[in-house]
Amino acid sequence: MKGSADRVGRRVLVIGMAGSGKSTFSRALSAKTGLPVIHLDLYQWKPGWVRPSEDEWRDTQTRVLAGDAWIADGNDLDTLELRLARADTVVLLETPWWMCASRCFKRGLSKPVGEMPEGCEDSAWRRLRDEWGLVGIILRRRGSEAEQGRAIVASHGRHAESYVLGSKRAAQAFLDGLEGSASPPVPSGDDR
Repeated sequence: MKGSADRVGRRVLVIGMAGSGKSTFSRALSAKTGLPVIHLDLYQWKPGWVRPSEDEWRDTQTRVLAGDAWIADGNDLDTLELRLARADTVVLLETPWWMCASRCFKRGLSKPVGEMPEGCEDSAWRRLRDEWGLVGIILRRRGSEAEQGRAIVASHGRHAESYVLGSKRAAQAFLDGLEGSASPPVPSGDDR
C-alpha cells in the first residue's frame, strides 16, 4: 500500500474506522475528480432504522456499485471483499483511534451533515445513542480494525491501487498530488 497518489481509478473505495473522515474525504475527492459519491450508510438501513439481512445488504451493494464510476465510502468489513471486487482504487484512512472516538462523541451532540437513509427519522436521542455507541466500538477495535482492513485488502484487493493515509495532512497531500487542478482543502468537519 502506498501513501501518495499520482492517479486514481474510476471506482474508488474509501474505508476506515468510524469517525476517520471517510465522507469528508470522499466529498473532497469527488470535487477533485468529478466522480460521484456513494455513501453506503444511506443504503445500509431500511425504513425505521431496520438492518437488512446479510443477503439483502450484499444485493444492495451489488446494485449501487454496478456503475462504471464512483467513490464509495463505508467501513463494513464483513462485506468489504464484495466492494473490493469492483474497486480499482482503495484509500484506507488510518486516522488515530482517539481522533475517531472524539469525532463520534462530537457527532452525537450535533445535527447530522448530509442525507439520512430513506424512511429513517433523525432525533437527538438516536444520534447520541448511535454515535456514542460507536465510541465504545472504536475503543474495543482500536488495535485490530485497521489491521483487519489491510488483511482483507491484501487478500481480495490485490488488483487495486491501494493507499494508506494516516492523517488529515496526508489526506490533503494525497488530494494535492492528483493530476489536474489544485484540490479544495479537506474540510475540518467531523462527519464520516
